[in-house]
Amino acid sequence: MIALTLAEVATAVGGTLHDAPDPQARITGPVVVDSRQVQPGGLFAAVRGEHADGHDFAAGAAADGAAAVLAARPVGVPAVVVDDVVDALGRLARAVVDRLRETTAVVGLTGSAGKTSTKDLIGQLLERVGPTICPTGSFNNEIGLPLTALRADASTRHLVLEMGARGKGHIAYLTGLTPPRIGVVLNVGTAHIGEFGGKAAIAEAKGELVEALPADGVAVLNADDPLVRAMASRTRARVVLFGESAEAQVRAEDVRLDASGRPSFTLITPAGSAPVTLRLYGEHHVSNALAAAAVAGEFGMSVDDTAAALGEAGALSRWRMEVVERADGVTVVNDAYNANPDSVRAALRALVSMAGTGPGRRRTWAVLGEMRELGEDSLAEHDAIGRLAVRLNVTKVVAVGGREAAWLDMGAKNEGSWGEESVLVSDAEAAIDLLRDQVRPGDVVLVKASRAAGLERVAEALLADGGAAADGAAR
Repeated sequence: MIALTLAEVATAVGGTLHDAPDPQARITGPVVVDSRQVQPGGLFAAVRGEHADGHDFAAGAAADGAAAVLAARPVGVPAVVVDDVVDALGRLARAVVDRLRETTAVVGLTGSAGKTSTKDLIGQLLERVGPTICPTGSFNNEIGLPLTALRADASTRHLVLEMGARGKGHIAYLTGLTPPRIGVVLNVGTAHIGEFGGKAAIAEAKGELVEALPADGVAVLNADDPLVRAMASRTRARVVLFGESAEAQVRAEDVRLDASGRPSFTLITPAGSAPVTLRLYGEHHVSNALAAAAVAGEFGMSVDDTAAALGEAGALSRWRMEVVERADGVTVVNDAYNANPDSVRAALRALVSMAGTGPGRRRTWAVLGEMRELGEDSLAEHDAIGRLAVRLNVTKVVAVGGREAAWLDMGAKNEGSWGEESVLVSDAEAAIDLLRDQVRPGDVVLVKASRAAGLERVAEALLADGGAAADGAAR
């Protein structure tokens, strides 16, 4: 973060200083909400969470070197006291972004699926043309986004921010904290549809990003998604379309998958074309790569440099199509960070592509848990995923959990011929026991569910049992 005095912080957030003998003392370190991450000269934001109150750790943070605490009450150490700590974090982020407006371009990104993977791709591309802040993981809410923005300083040229929404107005709020110059909308799907009430409402909320763009900004929109394509009418900014549609200025032609499920395609842009082969797994990453290429083009990257960078880019954030091969040849695909119907469908298609075709086709396992926040569509969506797995010829579905898993299992069995295409187990431990007993060398195992299901434990147990491949690296 750019250095600020305590007095400047207090002014920016509308707070008052308490137990701070020197208002000119400077914040020179990072802003954190976890007291264990405090660094000398930093600012500790005492957020009150579900399981802990940051105010209880204020004294310890100061002892560890925090210059001050952002707090909702006096805490006996130098503090900027505000009515609402989370709101103040946002105000501070806006103050920092405003100071950097002339030197730092903000790229905002949203969509129902693929946000984090695309954000990681954009960050890796833009880092090649200038210092870039792009967090690993999903820091896309009213706490994570300001913390990311507050990492920017005078050397930062690109600030890449993922923006999530659970309702109308959420993205508008986030864009108010960090006004973007480039806005990317990937897709409108069914994630959180239970909270929104329908895809039209999701599209309305996602479109708040392009509404926030200035007239000299750029809206990067998915030409293959009609709800996203229609957002062109909601922005003053110049529109750049990406996708496989002939209308897209940045598009993919001749898309194909190799035997491991990694896509290749020809990247077509207004500046020329170049071949691309991704290290990522699954055809759905083609769209993500096109979005990243469109953003890179806006910052002057040549098509050849963009193609090369895409081919070298990896998956930075954990548990998102994280592919590791055990020493015995079992491939474990850990995609357990989150799940919605669109992302599960994409993961299933990636799974079967990794299995290959013909007599040498590998056995496939889809270990699937609950998809949350689907509301009244939950039964139909879980049933549909089970049916799709069978239609794609997944060897075995392992449905993990309670009612929703039972719906998924029911869909698979109703779609199947013998009722043996799926098995229902109660929890992650039961899934681990089943897989340990039945998985054979050469099998491919996908693990995917909403984050609360904790199915990453299944993938971790399988890898611990079999060991990683000789190079120890994710493929």
